[in-house]
Amino acid sequence: MPEYKLPDPGEGLTEAEIVSWKVKVGDVVKINDVVVEIETAKSLVELPSPFAGEVTSILVEEGATVEVGTPIIAIGDGSAVEPVETPAEAAEAAPAAAVEESDEPPMKTLVGYGPRTVEARRRPRKGSASPTSEAGAATQMQVQGAFSPGGAQSQAVVEVDEPAVPARSAAASAAHRVAAPGSGDVRVLAKPPVRKLAKDLGIDLREVAPSGPNGTVTRADVEGHGRPGAPAAVGVTPVAPVRSGERERREPIKGVRKMMGQAMVESAFTAPHVTEWLTVDVTRTMRYVETLRSHRDFRDVKVSPLLLVARACILAARRTPEVNATWDEAAAEVVFKSYVNLGIAAATPRGLVVPNVKDADQLSMVELAQAINTLAATAREGRTQPAEMSGGSFTITNVGVFGIDAGTPIINPGESAILAFGAVRKQPWVHKGKIKVRDVTTLALSFDHRLVDGEKGSRFLADVGALLEEPANALLF
Repeated sequence: MPEYKLPDPGEGLTEAEIVSWKVKVGDVVKINDVVVEIETAKSLVELPSPFAGEVTSILVEEGATVEVGTPIIAIGDGSAVEPVETPAEAAEAAPAAAVEESDEPPMKTLVGYGPRTVEARRRPRKGSASPTSEAGAATQMQVQGAFSPGGAQSQAVVEVDEPAVPARSAAASAAHRVAAPGSGDVRVLAKPPVRKLAKDLGIDLREVAPSGPNGTVTRADVEGHGRPGAPAAVGVTPVAPVRSGERERREPIKGVRKMMGQAMVESAFTAPHVTEWLTVDVTRTMRYVETLRSHRDFRDVKVSPLLLVARACILAARRTPEVNATWDEAAAEVVFKSYVNLGIAAATPRGLVVPNVKDADQLSMVELAQAINTLAATAREGRTQPAEMSGGSFTITNVGVFGIDAGTPIINPGESAILAFGAVRKQPWVHKGKIKVRDVTTLALSFDHRLVDGEKGSRFLADVGALLEEPANALLF
């Protein structure tokens, strides 16, 4: 029966975590039905099925991290599979349809499995199709669309009473909690959500007494494990109860958090960081924000001070292009960019991501506001695609939304500077020789001292401050 292998998400990623299954054994799926949600090191992605038929086995548990090319689910016998044509193959549709009857060149395989030759012929079968048949190879190619904008969309996850899934692969036969012949390995039956709960609590399922049908471990069994009066598991040696969650809690380092950690370490120990601060009276900027909010062009667009900070950085970069450049160590060159891909750091439940607005310097104020809003909304939903996080040239991190005044931000890898925008607060300020209550904020600029020296970094920061102190100064840039 066809096994759906984890496809290559691109961007050099080699593995992904199975977050949640959208189907269970016994469900009947059609081609393009979403079957699983995975998390790569950069984003959450929903994968559609390249096959049609009944789900016969779920081969990987929720929470497991698997490498590209690993079989994750078995669907039907392949007899219902029909080729799905990608846009790039549309022009070749006619020749491809005749492959089975001729000696045309072999069909391409799914990206990530490497180049290989597939002979276009049908092998003997008994009412089933091989996953490497022409139809199977053609349909599996369509899953690449799940990793691009406009791919499979999000669906609500609804808990249902599903049959238990074996702890090992579906190929392992274990109807009860028994040891495999010739080994001490105890196999346990439990639903994926129960396994996830046990993993989070640090509980070994083999130590939990089952109370469900056919020896299945239930959620209640896991939650009650170790409590006074809880029965000992059958067939295993009782051990001391795990009192997890009382003083410590452990979470695996993976996905977006793992990627962020690696990137920050790489940046901190390769680029010599310098950070400068500037406290600015932004009263006029805050008034201008209110003016834009009432402007007819912005009536359907959310306007925040971040929009004005973004515009100020774009304009200031024209006078100090080094902050929008890249240090190429391998080529011993500084790469100056004639575009600004403006990154906006966004905190998500799964870690920090930095998607960027492509060619932000070419956008109008309205277009820039719309792009920032879309970028932030997508990040909060955990749907930011890898392509949206690559190619950045300058980053802004808005720590002010958390009530923070300033900090020393770490430069995003591949860039040369990052600006931290602090909280805007009402403070006493000397204005025109008198102490008045004004809107004040602090800007912190970290830059790579290999290509941005103190003079250039100071000039850029002063320009951004001048634009925020008096937005009309933009006419001078």
